Amino acid sequence: MTEHWVQRRLAAILAADVVGYSALMERAEEATYAEFERLKRELIEPSLARHDGRLIKTTGDGALAEFASPSAAVRCAAEIQESIASGRSSLRLRIGVNLGEVIVGADGDLFGDGINIAVRLEGIADPGGILMSEKVFSEVEGKLDVGFEDRGEQHLKNIAKPVRAYAVCAGGHRALTERLTMAPPLPDKPSIAVLPFENMSGDPEQEYFADGMVEEIITALSRFKWLFVIARNSSFTYKGKAVNVKQVGHELGVRYVLEGSVRKAAGKVRITGQLIDAVSGAHIWADRFERDLTDIFALQDEVTVAVVSAIQPKLLQTEIAMAARRRPENLTAYDFYLRAVQQNYLATREGFAEALRLAHRALELDPRFGRVAAMAGSCHMNNVVSGCAIDPQFDRNEAIRLSRLALSIDDGDPDTLAGAAIISAFMVGDSDSEIEMADRAVTLNPNSFIAWACRGWVYIIAGQPEEAVRSFECAMRTSPIDPLLHRAFAGMGYAFIELGRFDEAIVAGKKAQRQSPSYMGAYRCLASAFAHLGRDTEARDAAARLLEVDPAFTISAWIARSRLSKNTMLLIEGFRKAGLPE
Repeated sequence: MTEHWVQRRLAAILAADVVGYSALMERAEEATYAEFERLKRELIEPSLARHDGRLIKTTGDGALAEFASPSAAVRCAAEIQESIASGRSSLRLRIGVNLGEVIVGADGDLFGDGINIAVRLEGIADPGGILMSEKVFSEVEGKLDVGFEDRGEQHLKNIAKPVRAYAVCAGGHRALTERLTMAPPLPDKPSIAVLPFENMSGDPEQEYFADGMVEEIITALSRFKWLFVIARNSSFTYKGKAVNVKQVGHELGVRYVLEGSVRKAAGKVRITGQLIDAVSGAHIWADRFERDLTDIFALQDEVTVAVVSAIQPKLLQTEIAMAARRRPENLTAYDFYLRAVQQNYLATREGFAEALRLAHRALELDPRFGRVAAMAGSCHMNNVVSGCAIDPQFDRNEAIRLSRLALSIDDGDPDTLAGAAIISAFMVGDSDSEIEMADRAVTLNPNSFIAWACRGWVYIIAGQPEEAVRSFECAMRTSPIDPLLHRAFAGMGYAFIELGRFDEAIVAGKKAQRQSPSYMGAYRCLASAFAHLGRDTEARDAAARLLEVDPAFTISAWIARSRLSKNTMLLIEGFRKAGLPE
């Protein structure tokens, strides 16, 4: 038996119907028919075009239309009802709006409960009113300065489950129309829209590949809680259109727009992408990826990781640069957080102190800013581990307190979880709990450099260097230009030392040194690895450089302040061979 493949998709459906059409036709058949045709031609169809709606079909007294987003459908419904109310037609309409899965027929017609519910809602809507399902309401709630009336659960004909319905309050169509046509404001965190990539191959198969890849990129970016990402349905309203990036940013209320193209040639596929500041029009990042066209799904995954790993740190660095330029009196909690991140990157006594000052300013403005609390906790931890603490016990207690505060605010944020895991690993030492948090962090966002890097350190402290190496490799893959890459290289070097892979440890240590010449961890790694290989001159040189950047370093002090020493016996043995002070 041949299996029949059925195409389905999610769609926002608008159903409209003339109130009392049969009675009107009975009284004045030709005039009623002519007026409805005029209404469709002069009001309904132009409104659909303005809001990117597609007319599915018209009946004698009604119309069905499909939209890519619920807000577009409601915007169109409000415009139609407001135009009729202002005297542009003697007829009155009922309108129902639903969001649901539909079946796509061969001729482009749509079927299924997604359609049926919209039609049933239209049938019980008030004359001149709009009645929407709970799914639609949940998408537009909070975006409109109008009231809604909860009509409760409705038992609709031939629909198995009751549907909760909401009506726009009487007189609200004008305000609703005005509100929906306003450009949304920029959110208080980085915001991005990923536009459909242009298919330059002339091959319909590549259209599916390009669309699927863009959806994967949107999903991957959405895992970063510090990013506001426009949903697929809104981004794809621009598919096939010549767009002005500044206009797209204005219409969607985002600062950044990612656009690109796909071209297939000679068994290869070439993908280009560019990230643009939609406010200024400046190009922030652009790159080209060329891959063999073999397993299309594996290729989508590979390119998604490559794109996300390139633009995520670029976005953060751009935001930090903008925060640094703002006047102090205009700073928000988020600006203070970004400035604190920049200071934390320095990994110096002064940098940690300034990061903490800025983080506490952010917490004063927003006590529920979990990521700030987590970062402040990591600064206190770094004070202890790096030997910068004036009062190590105070910093240890503060690190633990702030990490627990961060978890109480949001234990579902992967970066917060990862930060809490590494703080606990260095300051507490409950391996089972720390591994559980670190594993959950990378599950929540497998594209997070912070989550993978913290997991690497957690596994080193837990005495599992093989898993630590894998974690650091994943971190580098997700963010190959990350500002904290030197710490991941040093961590990988420590793990290689414990595995007896000293040559690889030297490669990792040198990469950490090149990334950050003042980073102590790079020289600890190199001194130990060179010493184990009997390369005494290079070991002594690395030890001397370590003492230049950390004059107070002693092996015993390092062991006392860091739980990292618990399962890094070969690392410590290398310190002694390199002649570092006991």
